Amino acid sequence: MHGELQELGRAVKQAQYRQHRALDTALSAVGTTLAQWDALRAISRSPGASARELATATFQTEQAFGTLAGRLTAQGQVERRPGHGRRIEHHLTPAGEQVLTAGHTVADEVLAACFSGLTDTDRTTLLDLLRRLTAARDA
Repeated sequence: MHGELQELGRAVKQAQYRQHRALDTALSAVGTTLAQWDALRAISRSPGASARELATATFQTEQAFGTLAGRLTAQGQVERRPGHGRRIEHHLTPAGEQVLTAGHTVADEVLAACFSGLTDTDRTTLLDLLRRLTAARDA
């Protein structure tokens, strides 16, 4: 039993690793990395969010996200603004919006290729199974 579970865990990790490598390579063509584009996506979904909230959304530590946000700010893609108390809010700039949009196009192409071996039904089933796993863990 444990051998099969370990094989399943490794297969999920391998699929994720290949997907991340393909995305990172393709996103470099539009001047960003997967980590940077993911941060832009998170900020776009939650304008004004704090570094702590965005770190959670991007599966990073708050310190790692702060470093990344600093890099994006220096590149003119993110603006940090004072919020309530000591809170720093994060917002996309027009340049950040452009990179985000270009990244969406690239990601759609890469992910279509990554999942091309699955039928529409297979993809729906896989998504449902993964959502059930994460919902069980988050509950």
